[in-house]
Amino acid sequence: MALHVMEEASRCLGCKKPRCQEGCPIHTNIPEVIRLLKANRLNEAGWMLFENNPLTTVCALVCNHEKQCEGHCVRGIKDAPVHFSVIESYISSTYANQMVKGPAPSNGRKAAVIGAGPAGITIAIILARYGYRMTIFDSRDKIGGVLRYGIPDFRLPDSVLDDLAYRHLELKGIQFRPNTYIGSAITIDDLFRDGYQSVFVGAGLWKPRKLNIRGESLGHVTYAINYLASPGAFRLGERIMVIGTGNSAMDCARTAIRHGARFVSCVNLTDTLTASQYESSYARLEGVDFIYNKCTMEIREDGVILADSRTDADGKITPIPGTEKLYPCTGVIIAVSQGAESNLVKSTRDIDTGRSGLLTVDEDGHTSRPGVFAAGDATSGARTVVEAVANSKRVAEAMHAYMQALPLPQTTDYPDAPTVTAVEASAQAEQII
Repeated sequence: MALHVMEEASRCLGCKKPRCQEGCPIHTNIPEVIRLLKANRLNEAGWMLFENNPLTTVCALVCNHEKQCEGHCVRGIKDAPVHFSVIESYISSTYANQMVKGPAPSNGRKAAVIGAGPAGITIAIILARYGYRMTIFDSRDKIGGVLRYGIPDFRLPDSVLDDLAYRHLELKGIQFRPNTYIGSAITIDDLFRDGYQSVFVGAGLWKPRKLNIRGESLGHVTYAINYLASPGAFRLGERIMVIGTGNSAMDCARTAIRHGARFVSCVNLTDTLTASQYESSYARLEGVDFIYNKCTMEIREDGVILADSRTDADGKITPIPGTEKLYPCTGVIIAVSQGAESNLVKSTRDIDTGRSGLLTVDEDGHTSRPGVFAAGDATSGARTVVEAVANSKRVAEAMHAYMQALPLPQTTDYPDAPTVTAVEASAQAEQII
């Protein structure tokens, strides 16, 4: 592994105008990282990666490199590009073991993060570096959000996220409150009441987008976001039809194969896949079939009715009457994107949303309510992990500036309240028992 990494690093030309860095949404200084590695200064390279991108171990595995850093590499014009993903993964995973530094000194302020996905984790880490006491709230039992519950383990192992939780959250003193849905028993108003000076909303997109066709509620049908969260819970048989051809659809198809499906097909409206070439090529390699230029008309107990599609002059795709045909299958996974949940917004005053339910923010993540910020999928729709990190870095700085302009919070004193010692509390507990 190390030899392969060094061979790949030696292929870097060290361009004066690094197109790879320009193609990276978070502008990782790729030439300098590679230079440090080649000079046997791995720890410095690792520090640079994590300072720029707290989720570098994740991005090294799940980024769309072919359209970002590697897709802009000069070598890729006539040859294979420098595969920085391999280099980044080696450096970040090796250096992560050196990250044992504890929390920064407290600055007397605290902030809340709703959602333990890429955006929320990034916000918490950056603000913790400034000394804020951070608490992350999430409706799930572990951190990661879409990283853990929307990306298969064969692409992003849970061990990477578990190590991230330890290195970045536990060691930095960031508190994580699992199984807590903000907008139900606890609201954003409650957070401000309890002394959080700002709140970040990074709840993500967990509401499946429907096809709105007959048969969508049948027992052998599910949505991608639900399937990927716990594929072992479903019994969809050996012939699976996936409606959609994005990266999420590829994840579903490949996961289904790993859970016993023998025949998996993905249905596409046009003749062009929306998934990356990297993801679709692996799906093909593993035996996934593709059905092009079809509209999904109806789901039945024994299969799916598809019709030929046509694209009008205005770009609208419609079915061609009389071309309907039943395609037999035992299970159906609908993978046509997700939308935003609405309970959080409904339970909070003065937060504006757009027509699609996404939060309305300015370029620095301010919502219409002072002190409430947002970024990631909750504001822009489904985007890549590295884009969420890049946006969240900017929003974290805006939150820092906002809180620094506020007076330090005052604690409520109860001078007459007696202090119960640990010994007294133990004695009282024994009496109760």
